[in-house]
Amino acid sequence: MVEFLTSLGLSSYASKISVLLFDGTIDTFYMVFLATAISIIVGVPLGVILLVTSKGYFWYSPVFYSVLGSIVNALRSIPFIILMVAIIPITKFFVGKSIGTTAAIVPLTISTIPFLGRLVETSLRTVSYGLIEAAQSMGASPFRIIRKVLLPEALPELIQNFTLTVIVIIGCSAMAGTIGGGGLGDIAIRYGYQRFQVSIMVLTVIILILMVQLTQLVGDYLTKKVDHRKYFIRNIFKKENTFYVSFFIVIIAISYKC
Repeated sequence: MVEFLTSLGLSSYASKISVLLFDGTIDTFYMVFLATAISIIVGVPLGVILLVTSKGYFWYSPVFYSVLGSIVNALRSIPFIILMVAIIPITKFFVGKSIGTTAAIVPLTISTIPFLGRLVETSLRTVSYGLIEAAQSMGASPFRIIRKVLLPEALPELIQNFTLTVIVIIGCSAMAGTIGGGGLGDIAIRYGYQRFQVSIMVLTVIILILMVQLTQLVGDYLTKKVDHRKYFIRNIFKKENTFYVSFFIVIIAISYKC
């Protein structure tokens, strides 16, 4: 690939840097994608369990909720760099090595799962409890309420929190490069910092910023597509519905005064 870029008119140095940054970007995408997928697979059920075992919900268990919540809070409180070093034996057990992009996925996942679990719990709490009571009154089981009420109604908030999680993983993947995690962070440290090549440092930062911006744009777009509440409000105030809205407001005002 270096020869190909050189044939296009780039200097040998520029060609090598381009290939280096391209490979680092691919490695970062690899780490972020797998860590995000595993975190969502484990973090969403964790958030659901935290919600339904809390006070006021159908599987309320104060002891279980306190123990699980304490474990989640403890894992969330450990800085990523320290966690990455502390769980090296666990990383070796799962992937057979402690450095490299694949090895970095283990601490990325362990660090992100409790973070996402709390975000999912918070998202599900935005669902009106009246909807849950209505579903219970119609005989819906707890599992059906979770699948048909809680998760669909909280989907816009869940997508926003998934977006936030991906952005956090991007930042952590860059930090993983400081101790051999690979990706853009490793390039920024080895070439930009240790070899005093400021241009490489700047380029890696620009690529990371673009990745974050793209992630946020996609997350915002998906949130708008699934947020039926926004369209409901927008349709209420269409011109043809103005009379009915005004009439409804007048009736509420009269009822309140009476």
